[in-house]
Amino acid sequence: MEANVATPAALIGDPVRAAILLALLDGRALPATALAWLAGVSSPAASNHLAKLSGGGLVAVTQQGRHRYYRLAGPEVAHALEALGALSPTPRALDPTLSPKARRLREARTCYDHLAGRIAVALADAFERDGLVEAEGPDRYALTIAGRDRLLALGVDLDGLKAGRRGLARPCLDWTERRRHLAGPLAARLLQRLLELGWIERAREDRAAIVTPAGRRGLREAFGLELDPAAAA
Repeated sequence: MEANVATPAALIGDPVRAAILLALLDGRALPATALAWLAGVSSPAASNHLAKLSGGGLVAVTQQGRHRYYRLAGPEVAHALEALGALSPTPRALDPTLSPKARRLREARTCYDHLAGRIAVALADAFERDGLVEAEGPDRYALTIAGRDRLLALGVDLDGLKAGRRGLARPCLDWTERRRHLAGPLAARLLQRLLELGWIERAREDRAAIVTPAGRRGLREAFGLELDPAAAA
């Protein structure tokens, strides 16, 4: 039996529902009122769209008191959204009129539970260059001994880290850079540690990830990344 891709495609294909899903792509749970504002629609309209997304299995809802909070139903939804972004027309990433928000998102952003954008691509390059991961087939990576030592030295929690259905780490095509960054359980633990160290901070208004001055120094020392402080300005 073939998978019925038409149902989730129809749900994602609506511009308002697509905006709601993209607003949830950083893994946070948000109330319907916030999602209505982000999607540019009324609260009743947002609730109608959220009911369809929930019924279609794309978002999950949690009740806290009188409020309901919505989040993506799982990493598979985030992967589908990122893949659709990679299929979209090539972004004019080098256009000098690119908005500040677009520049921030291109530099670094959260994609559900892992880091995406220019910095994430640079990190993937460093992991391969330094032999921290090695290919395990065409679509997954294994963590090497050198990689384990480097991440433990950084304080990344590797206890209980288990490979998912698609391995411990996998290449994920970055929709702005058109190159791969790292996704999967390993990438999620790395992002968690970068946030704990204060090297990365989440933006309040969107899913941009801000690299702090300490983060620029730390990423240079730990992985040899030379980041331009003005790139995301």
